[in-house]
Amino acid sequence: MTLPYDFLVLGGGSAGFNAARVAVSLGLRTAIVDGARQLGGLCILRGCMPSKTLLYMAEVLHLAQKGKTFGLKIPSAHADMKAIHVRKQAMIADFAGYRQRALATGKFDLIRVHARFLDPYTVELSTGKRLSAKHILIGTGSKVSVPPVPGLATAKFWTSDDVLELDFIPKSVIVLGGGIVACELSQFLHRIGSRVTIVQRSPNILRDHSEDASCVVQRAFVDEGIELFAGTTVQSITQGRHGTTVTFLHGGKRISRRAAYLFNALGREPHTATLNLVAAGVRTRPGGQILINRWQQTSTPHIYAAGDCSGPAEIVHIAIQQGELAARHAAGVRNLKPVDYSLLLNVVFTDPALATVGRLERELDERGVKYLVASYPFNDHGKSILMDATYGYVKVIAEPKRGRILGAEIVGKDAGELIHLFSGPIVMRATVFDLLRAPWYHPTLAEIVTYPLEEIAEKILSR
Repeated sequence: MTLPYDFLVLGGGSAGFNAARVAVSLGLRTAIVDGARQLGGLCILRGCMPSKTLLYMAEVLHLAQKGKTFGLKIPSAHADMKAIHVRKQAMIADFAGYRQRALATGKFDLIRVHARFLDPYTVELSTGKRLSAKHILIGTGSKVSVPPVPGLATAKFWTSDDVLELDFIPKSVIVLGGGIVACELSQFLHRIGSRVTIVQRSPNILRDHSEDASCVVQRAFVDEGIELFAGTTVQSITQGRHGTTVTFLHGGKRISRRAAYLFNALGREPHTATLNLVAAGVRTRPGGQILINRWQQTSTPHIYAAGDCSGPAEIVHIAIQQGELAARHAAGVRNLKPVDYSLLLNVVFTDPALATVGRLERELDERGVKYLVASYPFNDHGKSILMDATYGYVKVIAEPKRGRILGAEIVGKDAGELIHLFSGPIVMRATVFDLLRAPWYHPTLAEIVTYPLEEIAEKILSR
């Protein structure tokens, strides 16, 4: 048994790394245990950064192919997947290298093995050694889920990892799922030249977002040429010499589609099954998600969890906040505040993009909270029209008496950038009147938010 650590972190991704960094700054003797083949975490290696690198390159290609729309003569534009792959690898190597150097040179111990609990204070390493700690943080992230879809477990399928490593253009792909990863990478595949079919179980893609928002993205996908079936029940998945066939029920009909490749994008699940959490007394939900309180403590109070393995949102900045909070709580820092999920910020990097922040209509309705809402479409806005970016709208949700901004939803061009127009004001408890006092330059995409702000202001003043 080694001398005990004050703070032991399982997993060196965004939650674990930032937790360890803060713990060391607070004087805790800290170690990170991470046995992954490559350090860096999901976001850098197989998530946010590689996917957004590819999505932006596909967007540039898409605009080039639309040259005629803008009066441009571009004889041809197509994807060179080997060159795209090389550029993506170089970009990710830079990002990962920076994180790896930070991990290697941090003032904490970095132990490159896997670990599992023996008891609430002790973990056994894959080398056979044991470590003990006063406090432990679980930040082991998530892994691709293989749900019980008939034929999927025995089928040959791609995961998002495989799609992100492509160095060729697949002729055709069937995508199972309609979540964020499914939608982003489906559009990428379509834009580089693949024939894409999406088969989604829920009535709408992006089911965690509003029906209005998901319908806009869905319409854009179909208009662009993606074949999309929502509200389906998969009956079978079979493989043959010429690819994979998926048979499903849709609208009361039995439909079959065959493609050269199958992409399983049915979601991710917490990567906790190998940790032997029972030995630590750490409780989980069905599926392995670790139960936590507002201080990131598990059912065993000196053991914390943060990031994708505990939720509630699989978002990098949330994982960082959670990890840092756990470290501060373990160090006994006073006057802490829990993560404020009323400020939740979410972005889907499709085209049109979808972004939300704060409290939205569905949640407010469930809580019985009164609100005012107003929206304005991109197809009636000067800058978006001249950019041929007319899908979507801006929606603002506000408190009905003073007009304090509660939340916002944007579907449209650069929604992921525009949504930040509301982040600061929501934190500062600003009203629609406060934002309308600010100058808004014309013509810009940003000025579109003034229209729903003005509508809400008029509703309040007319009462």
